[in-house]
Amino acid sequence: MRSAVYGGSFDPITNGHVDIVKRAARMFDTVVIAVLVNVKKAPLFSVEERMRLIAQAVHDLSNVTVDYFPGLLVDYMKLRQAQVIIRGLRAVSDFENELQLASMNRELHPEAETIFIPTHHEFSYLSSSMIKEIASYGGSVDRFVPEHVRAALQDKYK
Repeated sequence: MRSAVYGGSFDPITNGHVDIVKRAARMFDTVVIAVLVNVKKAPLFSVEERMRLIAQAVHDLSNVTVDYFPGLLVDYMKLRQAQVIIRGLRAVSDFENELQLASMNRELHPEAETIFIPTHHEFSYLSSSMIKEIASYGGSVDRFVPEHVRAALQDKYK
C-alpha cells in the first residue's frame, strides 16, 4: 500500500491546497494531511481548528485523513510508515526552496521520496498569508478558500 503525507501549516487551508490533496488522493492508497506544529510561529488558527477546517474541506475523500506533528516531517513519515512526501509547487520560484528541502529530507530519511505536484494555474498565486491579509482588511476571499474557511476567517477578524 502506497501512503503519502502532505505536510504544512495550512493556516488556513486554501483551494490550492485542496486541489493538491484531491490529485494526490487519486495517486496514492492513503494520503495524510499533516499539520505542522511550530512553536516558533503564532498561527491565526490553532492546530485543532486547522485540523477541523481541513477535515471539512476533504470530507468527501475516503482515503484522506488529517493529523498533526511536531518536529521533523521525516520523523513523522517513519512513524506513519509513509513512503512519499507530497509538495505543491505554485511557481518556478517555489522550486529552488522545495528542491533543497526534498534533498535534506532524502538525506535524513533515504526511503522517503518527494513528489512535486504543480498547482493548477488558477491557484498558482494563492498563499495562506495572502488570504489572511485580505481577510484581515475585510476583503473577499470567496474564490480562494472553501466556504467554511471563509466563515472561520470572518469570525477571526470580527
